Amino acid sequence: MDAFKPKLVGNDDLARPSREKALEAVRTLIAWAGDDPARPGLVDTPRRVVDAYSEWFEGYGADPAQELSRIFEDVTGYDDMVVLRGVEVESHCEHHMAPFLGKATVAYIPGAKVVGISKLARVVEIFSRRLQSQETLTNQIVTAIETALEPRGVAVFIEAEHQCMTTRGVNHRHVSTVTNRFTGAFKDDSGLADRFLNLARQA
Repeated sequence: MDAFKPKLVGNDDLARPSREKALEAVRTLIAWAGDDPARPGLVDTPRRVVDAYSEWFEGYGADPAQELSRIFEDVTGYDDMVVLRGVEVESHCEHHMAPFLGKATVAYIPGAKVVGISKLARVVEIFSRRLQSQETLTNQIVTAIETALEPRGVAVFIEAEHQCMTTRGVNHRHVSTVTNRFTGAFKDDSGLADRFLNLARQA
């Protein structure tokens, strides 16, 4: 389960900076952009940015394994997909720290364990609220569900627009990125995968 808890890497002595250091970093960026961090319109901006980062990246302080730990073992013979459609994805790309926004559809086929459907949405939210690539986000959701529930199969579909592409660089708006991953029965049965994709595209 510790695999889902991110760690500061690359330097064993690296610790999370203080709030004051984060505020100073924002002031430095404002000055680097060419403006005066002390002028009236910007003097409170560092505080607002740091507060926003606390919310946008709260996934670092949450454990998806804990969310999936309360399971139920009575599935009363149910042997088809459990599907959660239209789960909001609000994340930031790890390359430019720009938002990418979209929706996820998550499904699994229960083995002996099921979990409350709100917990699936919470897993998407936790991983989304970290610096991510969409590909990694897709894999992390699948792996967390597989590890906790040991289902017969998992499927995840994410479609999102990346502002690092729409507001800079090539500046192509309204282009979405689609990622999906199938395991178990979804990977082995193309008909099942097609059913899932049809449901996901209607979200």
